[in-house]
Amino acid sequence: MDRVAEATNSHGALLVPVRGGPVPNVPFSESLALSLEEFVRAGWIHCDVRYSVSQVIARRGVATEFDFITADEIARHPYYQEFLARFGLRWFAGVKVAAGDDFWCCPVQRTVEQGPFSPGELTELAELSTHLSSAAALARALGFARVEASLDAFEVSGKAVVLFDRCGDVLRMNQAAERMLGRDLQVVRGRLTCADREATVAVDRALHAAIRSTDNLSLLPPVILPRCDGRPILAYPSRPAGIAVDVFAPCAVLLALVDLEERTSVPESDLVRTFKLTPAEARLASRLLTEDSLETVAEHLGIAHETARNLLKRVLSKTGTHKQGQLIALLSRFQRRPALSELSVRASPSK
Repeated sequence: MDRVAEATNSHGALLVPVRGGPVPNVPFSESLALSLEEFVRAGWIHCDVRYSVSQVIARRGVATEFDFITADEIARHPYYQEFLARFGLRWFAGVKVAAGDDFWCCPVQRTVEQGPFSPGELTELAELSTHLSSAAALARALGFARVEASLDAFEVSGKAVVLFDRCGDVLRMNQAAERMLGRDLQVVRGRLTCADREATVAVDRALHAAIRSTDNLSLLPPVILPRCDGRPILAYPSRPAGIAVDVFAPCAVLLALVDLEERTSVPESDLVRTFKLTPAEARLASRLLTEDSLETVAEHLGIAHETARNLLKRVLSKTGTHKQGQLIALLSRFQRRPALSELSVRASPSK
């Protein structure tokens, strides 16, 4: 952004997404640091009149304030006189940056003394739009590659994850999350919806709060998604490291889903290798994680209850545990893959 400002003989520049509304974390020139801090803190981010020119920028590739406001109106308008004037700023040119159906604006800022952009400069900025859009398309493609890689990592870790774009629409989900879809949880027109309407509203609110937060967010408290029957699903919103600094990142936030009804067994081969269990002992130990009692395990394995008791004693001995509850606690830790905090959607800052 510093190089853009220098090339256009301007005070500073930044890059903001148009689709999805304003977000506080965007790349900007160091010269704009103080004004942007005030822009967010005082709430000007929600009443920036320059957003109204986005359709002109989309059509022509570049626009200025004179496409939506007159000089007399600038002299009276609070945005110009109460905010921009405090920092000596007034003039701007918005340059289109597009990649596919996504759209950003690069507002180039000038001071009162520097004056507005001339027609010739606007022609040059329209040409700059083409070069910036090519760079954005490349960054966008790399971003999707990172998304696919992260989904693979979450799948291996056994985590059900849904990735969302900056509008709060579903971008991708892994197979573990897809298996949770059904009557209680659906994707409708790009939106994750729950059978409980209040839960759907709570998910939307949590996602947009995470997208627009100025803080670096790890895992937040869960949103409870009730089921029509059975235990609920817990949805943990998170904005992984690296996402906030990459304006072109397709993923803005993720939702980790925890199914309280799911009872996953440990692969028997892993138990054999780790604890030197026999195949019969491994089958029983694995079943204990998914059944409510030793009697039920014995019935499903087709063995006598006394045989199951003897197998359990040997499993307890080999795993260094003394009670069935201790064994289940051990196996639950054993089956746990890398934590969500150990995985992140890696996003390199825009160059």
